[in-house]
Amino acid sequence: MPSLGVNLDHIANVRQARLTKEPDPVQIALLAEIGGADGITVHLREDRRHIQDRDVELLKETIQTRLNLEMAATEEMIEMALQIVPDMVTLVPEKRNEITTEGGLDVQANLQFLSESTSRIQSAGIPVSLFVDPTHNQLEAAAKAGANWVELHTGDYATASWTDKPLKLAKLKEATAMARSIDLRVNAGHGLTYQNVEPVACIKGIEELNIGHTIIARALTVGLKEAVQEMKQLIRTPREEPLFGDPPKSAI
Repeated sequence: MPSLGVNLDHIANVRQARLTKEPDPVQIALLAEIGGADGITVHLREDRRHIQDRDVELLKETIQTRLNLEMAATEEMIEMALQIVPDMVTLVPEKRNEITTEGGLDVQANLQFLSESTSRIQSAGIPVSLFVDPTHNQLEAAAKAGANWVELHTGDYATASWTDKPLKLAKLKEATAMARSIDLRVNAGHGLTYQNVEPVACIKGIEELNIGHTIIARALTVGLKEAVQEMKQLIRTPREEPLFGDPPKSAI
């Protein structure tokens, strides 16, 4: 059963919309942990559009689980990571004009640079995960870069039509098996919701799912603690085939 990392970027989005002090993701992280979050994930962007430096610093000091810091592999961000020493760094691609992360790193095309960045961060005792698309060439490059982990980009699966989802799910399963075969540990995330998470949670070898937007959206109705609990329950006891119902016995 994968663990659950709750991404709090969208809490900070609400705060930054008015440039005020609330809602405070540092305070709200406590509710996520009470609800069963196994970790807290935040993306410190170069333009500071949501999460701020003080959020990362205070989360490192106050949360009781673990802190996964998503960031671009820039000199500024690497220095920040070395200063704060989160429990994990996930290197992600970043574009100033994107609404959310649009795809995985091109590790293959930037192998030397990402190898050097990974090594610098790991020298401080911080495990490094590379956010990649579920393809063989990117997984092989991630292993060559010396990463401890990969986080598989589940966006294509999440946005696929219902008829295409089985194929996208198969690619995630294949990528997970390949990553484990070359000694990469595997997380996954992006676009996962209450409606599509169960098949991914069933994939053997995935250790953690990082989920944010759908949990924060659900929290507007039921509260954050309850929203996290609901997601944790789906991950804990997922159905293998919830997309179209269980197949008839004659098809098994």
